[in-house]
This record gives sequence, structure tokens and C-alpha cells, in this order.
Amino acid sequence: MSDLFDGAIMTIFARELLEATVIIGQYRTVLFRSDDWQDPARQKEGLRAITVSALLAALVALIVTVCVAVPLAVLSRELDDRVVEIIEGISKLVAAVCILQLSLKIPKFLGVYASKKGEDGATIGLSLKSIRFNVAWNIWRELAEIGVFLIPFFLGGEAIAVPLSGLAGIAVGGLLGGIIYFANKLLKNKFWLAAFMAILLLMLSTGLFVGGCHEFEEVLGETEKVYNIGVVADPGSEDAEEHEEEEEEEEEEEEVVVVTYTGWSEKKLPMAIFKPFGYSAGPTQLMTAAFWIWLAFGIILHAWKYISSKKIRDAEESANAEKDGVKTLEHEETSNMDDNDLLKEEISTDGDNSYNEFLKTVESN
Repeated sequence: MSDLFDGAIMTIFARELLEATVIIGQYRTVLFRSDDWQDPARQKEGLRAITVSALLAALVALIVTVCVAVPLAVLSRELDDRVVEIIEGISKLVAAVCILQLSLKIPKFLGVYASKKGEDGATIGLSLKSIRFNVAWNIWRELAEIGVFLIPFFLGGEAIAVPLSGLAGIAVGGLLGGIIYFANKLLKNKFWLAAFMAILLLMLSTGLFVGGCHEFEEVLGETEKVYNIGVVADPGSEDAEEHEEEEEEEEEEEEVVVVTYTGWSEKKLPMAIFKPFGYSAGPTQLMTAAFWIWLAFGIILHAWKYISSKKIRDAEESANAEKDGVKTLEHEETSNMDDNDLLKEEISTDGDNSYNEFLKTVESN
């Protein structure tokens, strides 16, 4: 089963599909909210254009990915094990970057982080032609990225894991997209949902980064373990190494070192649940450093996004306040002008009445 499924491949599919889903949702939202698209027939035509453009773009991206995957999968048969491990390390690092980007984008999708492009990310008042082009181009770009990110897996001989992992990723991406869609419609306060999803994805990204670094470590030589609470008898201990050297010198049959895993081992439940998030019962120095460096990097990026969002919203509030102030001033000036006109009219009326009374008095005399 492990050969047919790969978590890193699943995350790549999930990330790109989620972004594609959000893009489609944004353009559909524009059609539902824009006054220019309230005509039922025109709105139906616009929604159909979004669906058809997205499907055609996805089909083209799939064909291109398959055309790239086949020759790369054939070439991968000539690679030795060390190269394969290096490629696996690269693939995990690529997946770590993808998941970290998704962790940063989820709060923006939910409206917690502000965006300079606006909340919808699409321009209201789009024509039917521009909708077809923008949707097709963006969906093609997102789904074609899957093929680019899968190149290390094709070279590493893991193409067999793409179908099942891809389907799982599509399901996860669709689920997350649905959560975001309904959260935007139903929830008033989306902060905690965004925080939970962002933290979960950040930890998953950290686990992939640690795993990728460890793949390079296995090829180039492992650093010392910081601690090891996962096994009762560590096959990498000095006693085990001396035993192996004696066996080689005496040219005897190699004995199998029996390893008993403790309850803290990532190879047994319940701790196996935390392995995708960077947990290890026997981390090396490189793994420990990679974990904390990548986690700190992700936290710094989120802090920067939060501060930037606060500045953007403050600037928007100031601009709106300035606009409201201008409108209030214009309203006051208009009101004053109306009052002055009314006063002039009253004075004119009073003057006319006085003059008429004067004429009547003169005539009577």
C-alpha cells in the first residue's frame, strides 16, 4: 500500500486543487453579487462560461502532465538508489514549500488576512470574454503546477503512487474548498477556523521539511541522535556496530538485530499520528535543527502577514474616513447653499410684500 500512496503527492494535489476551487468560487461570487450580471439569462451564460473554461483548462493541463510523466518514468528506471533518495528528499522539500504557502493563503481566503487586490480577487464588471480567458488561464496555471511539482516523483520511480494519492488530494482539496465556501457564507467570525487550519498546515509543512532533510542525511551520512526513546535496543548503538564488524571479520552469517519499539515510537500508534507533523522518537541533530528553523520561519511569515494586513486595513479605514469626511463637507456646503437661497427668497418675498403695501397706501391717499 505504501508504494501506491504518497502523502507528499497528496498534499500537492490538495493545494493546487484548493487554489483552483477558490478561484472558481471567486468568479462565481462576482457574478452573483455584481449588478451587471443580475439578468438571469446573462448570469446563467456567465456561470456556464466559468464551468466550461475550467474543465477545458483542466483537461489540457492533464494531457500535458501525462506527456511529461511517461518519458520521465521511463528514465527513472536507470537511476540508482542514492539518486532516488535525493530525488525523494527534493520532492518532500517541494511539498513543504507548497503546504507552507497554503498555510499562508488559508487566512486570506477566509478574509482574516487582508489582500491588496481586494477580498474577491476578481474585478467586478468583467465581460464574458475576459471571464473565459481569466478562468482558463488561472486554472491551467494552478493545475499545470501539479505536473511541475511531480517531476521529482516521476524521476524517483514513484509514478505508481500518483493515481491514488492524486484522488486523495482531490478529495482533501475539495473538502477544504467546501469548508472555506460555507465558512465565508455562514460564519461571521472566521478567525479561529483560519487559525486552526493555518497551524495544522504549518505543522504538516514542517514535518515534510524535516523528512526531506533526513532523506539527504541518509545519503550523505546521518548526524548523531539527540535522544532515542523509540526503541529498547537501538541497532545503531556502539555495541551493535562492534557486533556487525566482528561478523564481517569472521565471515559469518549476518544476525538479525531485533528491535523492540516503545510506546513513544513514531512507528506505533498513537505516536504514528504525529509523524507527518515532524515528530520523531529518535531525531538526529539535523532533524531537530530543521524542525525548529522551519517552524520559526513559518511563524515569522505569519506574523509578517498579520502585521501587513493590519496596515492595509488601517489604510483602508483612513481612506474611507477621508471619503466620508469629504462627502459630509459637500453635504454641509450644499445644505448651507440651500439655506442661503431660502433666506434670499424670503427676503425677496418680504420686500415684494412691503412694496405692494406701500403702493396700496399711496393709491388710497
